[in-house]
This record gives sequence, structure tokens and C-alpha cells, in this order.
Amino acid sequence: MSQKTVAEIIVDTLQAAGVKRVFGVVGDSLNGITDVLRARDGIEFVAVRHEEGGAFAAGAEAHLTGDLAVCAGSCGPGNTHLVNGLYDCHRSRVPVLAIAAQIPSVEIGTGYFQETHPERLFLECSHYCQVVAVPEQAVRMVESAVTAALSLGGVAVLVIPGDVAYLKTDAPEVRLPTLRRRSALVPSAADIAQAAALLNDCQKVTILAGIGCADAHAELLQVAGALQAPVVHALRGKDVVEPDNPYDVGLTGLLGMPAGYHALMDADAILMLGTDFPYRQFFPDDARVVQVDKRPEHLGRRTRVEVGLAGDVAATLRELLPHLIAKDDADHLKTAQERHRKDDEHLAELATGAAGAPELHPQHVARLLNEIAAEDAIFTCDVGTPTIWAARYLRMNGRRRLLGSFVHGSMAGALSQGYGAALACPGRQVVALCGDGGFAMLLSELLTVRQHKVPVKIIIFNNSALGFVELEMKAMGTLEYGT
Repeated sequence: MSQKTVAEIIVDTLQAAGVKRVFGVVGDSLNGITDVLRARDGIEFVAVRHEEGGAFAAGAEAHLTGDLAVCAGSCGPGNTHLVNGLYDCHRSRVPVLAIAAQIPSVEIGTGYFQETHPERLFLECSHYCQVVAVPEQAVRMVESAVTAALSLGGVAVLVIPGDVAYLKTDAPEVRLPTLRRRSALVPSAADIAQAAALLNDCQKVTILAGIGCADAHAELLQVAGALQAPVVHALRGKDVVEPDNPYDVGLTGLLGMPAGYHALMDADAILMLGTDFPYRQFFPDDARVVQVDKRPEHLGRRTRVEVGLAGDVAATLRELLPHLIAKDDADHLKTAQERHRKDDEHLAELATGAAGAPELHPQHVARLLNEIAAEDAIFTCDVGTPTIWAARYLRMNGRRRLLGSFVHGSMAGALSQGYGAALACPGRQVVALCGDGGFAMLLSELLTVRQHKVPVKIIIFNNSALGFVELEMKAMGTLEYGT
């Protein structure tokens, strides 16, 4: 058995997992790892200007590919800069490994220059967070971190003292468990029957569909047709629910439109599919609810649920469909569809403009982006008003993708997610819809795009304000301040 340094073991394992790049900022405690990356074919170190941007970029890559993506930070302030981007990755459940370099091992606990404790800092935004204290731990811990990120969906953090990266140990051939060939999770027959009985008993059923419907589009349409149910999509589910869906009636929630809101509020039953939609005030008080989610801990935490089905959406719907009695009353669906048509007409009226006009409405810009962007374009959007325009004016067709900080709600993600997406999917058009506030917050990442010549189209919605915060202040009846 050959001996290798801990840094070599890390890079070998990353390459075995299919990793093509590591986003980060160099630093002395990372030298052992970056020097191995420098000499390797098939994997590169992508130098970013701020570690938070690197974490956002890794998250975008993981979101689009489903594969492991990696970011890195040097000791102390280097790796603490990762934390916000890693929170976004973890809450979005995308597989990202963060390498948090540490001060020399002999100095840990002495208040040494740049000393922090990453194994404590990252606990809340990771499934796995451990220190490789001695080289003999390296093989098992690196493989365990990769396994955790991929199998659980989220962040794993490896803390590596700079000196340990250079130490050698026995290095067997990399072995990563087969992680994606798993049996579908299906609820019991009794639970399926109970859910079907509830849905059959109700006349006005509405489906609330989210990102969990990513592999269940055909099943979703079959169930919507059987129930004559309008489909309201959560924001993260837009690019997987909206395409080729005659039952879709738009969003609800803070960014939603009347059709989606009323389709839920007027229902006597709601079928929640793969969504953890957080806003309780947008659920009716008296509707009966069936919820399907592969994460049992999500069942019933947003609204009162009568039947909770722990299962993959596609597999569960395939079991449910034969038990449903097809409804012939389509009034509820038609009402929602008519409202949705009027919503679209209203949005179109707001999205007009003329060449040479002194004003340029953001809605018009978003509408034009939708019209001229490639059929397989990848859009990223900052939180705030750019997310409003993306949600309301970009149309998903099954090939386009839409990324944003839709769960963590962080500013400053769109530009970094844009270059992460472009590097992950070369040849595809990437358009970053940035707010002036979010763009300014990580303005340094414009240099990353330029340095690496990443083809990202950057649109900045400049209203000289934190525009969505102003809207929230107005809605609460408070004066604008600090925006």
C-alpha cells in the first residue's frame, strides 16, 4: 500500500467523486492542498475574490449537476467568510464540501494568530463537520464527508490544520459507496388509501407543488387531471412545475399573484407535493391537507396536515393515482385558470416600454429577457425585486433553470451563482439578474468573472435602494429608512 500526504488523499477522493474544480481564496494554511491541485489534470482551483462568492458558486454547480461541488477557505477569517454561502447551500440541500483550513495543529487552543474553531462555527449549516487531527484519520473522514454531502443533500465540512495536510499515511484505493441508486420511498398502502379517501371526499382540491416534483412532472399532471385541481407552485418549484403544465396557475406567497392565492384559499382540500412552503398566512384555516414529502420531519410543520405521506413524490403519486375517483366538476379549476389569465394580462400591461423613452420599467426588462434568452438559459437572481421579476416574467420550459437564494434569502448571490453555473455548464447561456444592493455587496466577484473570462450576462436592476425592503416598510406602515 502506497503512502500519500493528507492533501493528496483529499484531492484523490475529490477526483474519484467527479469533482472538477475547487472555488476559494489561497492562503498559507491551504498551501498543501492548492499545491496538489496545481499539479493535477482534470481538477482546478478557481481563484475567487471572496470566499462567500466561492460558496455560492459551488452551490450553483451542485444545484445544476446534482454532483459534489467544493469550496475552500484558509484559516481563521478565510474560512469564516464561507459561512453565509454554506448556509445557503445547506438550506437548499445541494451537495457541497467545504475545506476549512486551520492554524498549525500545535497552536490550536493557544489564542494563536487567526485562530477560530471551524468545527463549532459550521455545525449548524452542515451534516458533517470534523477535524482531521492526524493523518491516519484522513481516508475515512474524507470519504465520510463526501458520502454525507451526497447522500443527505447539503454541506459537509472538513477542517484541516495546515501542517497536517503535508503529513503522510497509508492510502488505499478510494472507495465511495454507491449513493444514488436507492429504492424509492413509498408510504404504506393504508396511508395511500386514507389520502385517496380524503381527496375523493372533497370537491375543490388544489395542489401546492415544489422542488420535490423535479422528477414527477408526468405524475403531477395525471393527478391534477384526475382531481381537476389547479396547481400552485412554490418559488423553488417554478422551473420543474411550470413547464407544459395546463393546470399551473402561478405562485402564491409574498411574490405571488391573486390566482395562486385564491386557488389555495378557496380549496376545501390541499395536496402538498414536495414543498416546505414557509408562509402560514397563505394557507386557509379550514382546508383538509394531504402532504407528501420524502423528509418526514417536514410533514405538518407549516400547516395542519390530516394525512402525511412520507415518500418520494413520483413514486407516491403512482401509488395514489389508481385510488382516485376522477372528478367531472371542473369549476374550481376553471375559476383559477381564468384568474391566472387575468394575472398574465395585468403583468403584460406593466411590462411595456418604447425605445428612447426616458423611463425603463424593470418589468419590461424582465419580459424582454424572457423573450430573447436561449431556450436552455440558466437564470440566477438576487433576492428582493430581481426575484419578483424573475418569478413573474421568466417562463420555464423544462430546459431553462432558475437559481436563487430562495430558502436562506441572502443578498449578493446572483453574480457568484452565475459564474458557478457557467463553469458547470459550459456552452449554456447564463444570465444573472442582480439588484444594485446585492451586486454592490459582493462587487469583488465581478473581478472573478473577468479574471477567468466566464461568459455571464449581468443585468443590474438599479433603483438606488434596497427596493424590496422599502416595499416591506411601506406595507408595514413605517417610513423608509436606511435603504
